[in-house]
Amino acid sequence: MRILAALGSALLVLPATVMADVDWDRIDLAQERAAIERFQAFDQKMQDVGWKMVRGNAAFCDDVTPSTGLQLQDLASYGAPEVARAALELNGNFAVQTAASGSPAADTGLFTANREISRLGDSDPNTWDADDKLDWQRLTRAHDHVDAMLVEHGGIAITFANGETARLTPVEVCTTRFELMGAGRRAVADGKRVVIGIDFPGFAYEEDIFAGVIAHELAHNLLGHSKWLDRNGRNRRNVRRTEREADRLMPWLLANAGYDPVAAQQFMEEWGPRHDGGLLRNRSHDGWDERAEFIAAEIPTIRALMDSNGAADWRTHFVRELDPNAGLPG
Repeated sequence: MRILAALGSALLVLPATVMADVDWDRIDLAQERAAIERFQAFDQKMQDVGWKMVRGNAAFCDDVTPSTGLQLQDLASYGAPEVARAALELNGNFAVQTAASGSPAADTGLFTANREISRLGDSDPNTWDADDKLDWQRLTRAHDHVDAMLVEHGGIAITFANGETARLTPVEVCTTRFELMGAGRRAVADGKRVVIGIDFPGFAYEEDIFAGVIAHELAHNLLGHSKWLDRNGRNRRNVRRTEREADRLMPWLLANAGYDPVAAQQFMEEWGPRHDGGLLRNRSHDGWDERAEFIAAEIPTIRALMDSNGAADWRTHFVRELDPNAGLPG
């Protein structure tokens, strides 16, 4: 899996504007733009934290990829592209979605949200075929194209609609992308992505506490839990073991991303009492208070490593609960 030119490719659908024929008298373009910008604000928070996590831990990830921190949007993926185009005052379909804070794209100061893009290298993605609406495949193609350019050429030139061109040189990050969904309260990882619904309560937390859920889901991907469960079975005991291991890795990932590792414990203590009847409290998970204790037990080792080496090398010093090779042939 390649990171999608940055950290994700969100699909935004505005239910109020999904219509075959637009009745412009009923459309409030300011309201539509506000809805888009609200989605982007949530997405920006997730991408900023995700970037810190995958960049700060790249030295310890087995699977790394070049990335610029840029995330695109394609209006063909909207429910009513013509409405979105009018609301954002664009002529074409491609524009900036987010540029993760601290990334090469953000550091240029050029990739502001909704700035129109006309070329990705030598290609104009606006000319590629796409359905009239709700077409996410072309955006995936665009991100894949950027990824290929980064790998093959060590960078990419991106041209804006006004003719200005920015040359981006990538840096290595852990290979995971982050996606914001337009609805839902869950946070999940599938081995390749971290996906969070826009209604996830953790978005209201301070950044370092919110980073705890990003760290937990990312830990599943970095530790290969999805494939491990595929090989060894998704019974409750195995799922609980992967959840415990992801909890324990949380503070390591946070520390390398520049956060206080205690924030992982604080996330569990903030989230657990309010949500212990759902995501965090079922037979495939330990109780939230037990989970906080498992996290806290990792922190002295992390602090010692940070003090001596300036980094928490979890690839060397983190004690796995699972045998990562279990279930492999021969």
